[in-house]
Amino acid sequence: MKDLIRNLLSFSSNRISSSGGRVTQDMLLFDSLYAAQEIAFILGGEWDGCNGVVLPKKDELAVNTAAKLVGAQWCYCEGKSAILIKFAADDLKRRYAAGERYFINANLRGAWLCECLLSEANLSWAKLNLANLSRANLSKAELSKADLSEANLSEANLSAANLTRTNLAKANLRLADLRGANLSKAFLSEANLSEADLRGANLELADLRGADLSGTNLSGVNLKNAKVIEADLARATLSND
Repeated sequence: MKDLIRNLLSFSSNRISSSGGRVTQDMLLFDSLYAAQEIAFILGGEWDGCNGVVLPKKDELAVNTAAKLVGAQWCYCEGKSAILIKFAADDLKRRYAAGERYFINANLRGAWLCECLLSEANLSWAKLNLANLSRANLSKAELSKADLSEANLSEANLSAANLTRTNLAKANLRLADLRGANLSKAFLSEANLSEADLRGANLELADLRGADLSGTNLSGVNLKNAKVIEADLARATLSND
């Protein structure tokens, strides 16, 4: 059946320039790993192992037709509006337990994920604002550009996690383990980082204005060009002991 569908859509491939020049390509994002894999097969594209597909320049008609067949939504990678996959916390846990690690653009706003195991999960661009992730294991997780504003991450394990450009405004990170985490350009305005462990973390260009850093261990932290004017550094540990 897939071969038949692929043949029906092959007319788009014939529209690719045959002038001898280099064929241009598009990077498309789909709203699930499954959809990306299926559409890569149907349209003869290259699946990136996640929710992206690299395709030679094709008409949008072919992409839309294939997407409709698998019930998917898509956008160009260079687009600024991310596709958000809405699913329940239990679904996330089930898929993680089954071995899936890619949850890019996941919509988990307000989800209850207390003590959830998500080590090494890819949640970049995910919408996790107001979520409860207290005591969750997010070690080595990919959370770049995710929205974790006002999320509860108290006592969470975020060691070696990538939080580049992540929105953590007003998040509760009390007693969180952030050792070796990359928080460069992260937005931590008014976040509660009291008694958190940030030893060896990268906070270059991070916005910490108004953050509570009382009792926070900042030993060996990179604070180059970080905004800490209003942050409470009075009781933070800055030594390398």
